[in-house]
Amino acid sequence: MQSETDLPDGSELSGVRSDQRQNPTGPYLTAPEDLGSLLPGEPSFRTDQLREWLYEHPVLDPEEMTNLPVRVRNALGPNHWPFAVEVEQSSDRGRTRKWLFRAPDGAAIEAVLMGYRRRTTLCISSQAGCAMKCSFCATGQFGFERHLAPGEIAAQVAFAAASLRDRPMDDSPTRVSNVVFMGMGEPLANYASVREALRRLIDVMGISARSITVSTVGVVPGIDRLAEEPWSVSLALSLHAADDHLRETLVPLNARYPIDELLASARRFTAGKGRRVTLEWTLMKGLNDTPEQARALAAIAREVRAHVNVIPMNPTPLAPQQRPSDLQIRRFVDEVKRHGANVTLRDTRGTEIDAACGQLRVRSATPPEDDPAGNSGQHRNRTADNR
Repeated sequence: MQSETDLPDGSELSGVRSDQRQNPTGPYLTAPEDLGSLLPGEPSFRTDQLREWLYEHPVLDPEEMTNLPVRVRNALGPNHWPFAVEVEQSSDRGRTRKWLFRAPDGAAIEAVLMGYRRRTTLCISSQAGCAMKCSFCATGQFGFERHLAPGEIAAQVAFAAASLRDRPMDDSPTRVSNVVFMGMGEPLANYASVREALRRLIDVMGISARSITVSTVGVVPGIDRLAEEPWSVSLALSLHAADDHLRETLVPLNARYPIDELLASARRFTAGKGRRVTLEWTLMKGLNDTPEQARALAAIAREVRAHVNVIPMNPTPLAPQQRPSDLQIRRFVDEVKRHGANVTLRDTRGTEIDAACGQLRVRSATPPEDDPAGNSGQHRNRTADNR
């Protein structure tokens, strides 16, 4: 089995370390099959009712669980969510919502909900912070705090679903239809928690596996394990560079798992799941936006029969990389297409509300007078995609 020493400090492949500094007695921190332990003396059907409220019809407040006795609702109230909402922001005329959650031990968790005409997509975090140290990522600028527990991951989806139930988005589905593990953290470095969260989302919450995407910067053993799981989830590889030299400057993990190994694992995943892999490419001015990189990316995409998602850089306060001009973005995308790859230019959402992974956390931790972007801090302490 892969050891922790094969990954950056603070990450692991084999499972969750016991560094969650809170009492795992809340409903989402309890496995769905064990919820009866939270309801001593109650008949068994109360457990089924609670499970439905948590996973099938989530609500923001236990008071809305109307078929549960008041005594049960009162007992659940203080520990209903495994985190508190520290900041909520919205933009794009209400079609993008971002939350900064805070766990009882102080760990920061971010999630972004984006509404489209045919889908509502939630981007969730799998770790508090990240140990991968990608140079352009806001999360990596703060380092690694700890792994998230399965319930903390699943609860992000439940909270977003409850938020939609309470405040639907205009011209978008009123449920979370798609989930992407592209928020803070490297999902495959917290494999056991992510696997259990996937089980809850798919088998308990009823979200289609094909509507869930797990994104990785290149943890090859984790990709191989994911290919063996029973669920046909989608895989996204955060590539960002078409040669090892450039990629190692952007994604340090490339020194451990170079591009050739990563692409071999992508081919194994496609062969095992019959699912096309997506190559994520954060476009950065003067680094990976050249015609040479575009042609090399197209060749890689053709080789592994992958689809390319180009995401213009969402600048972060502490990273030196910048977004290319609109003209350069279009030229890059056109060059990839011209060389035979299927490519999509991704919509960049929420730039005015710090929607890049970890960016809201950066803002919240930066005093207003020291904020490099001049943010006045008006979003802080409101109760409630760069990878």
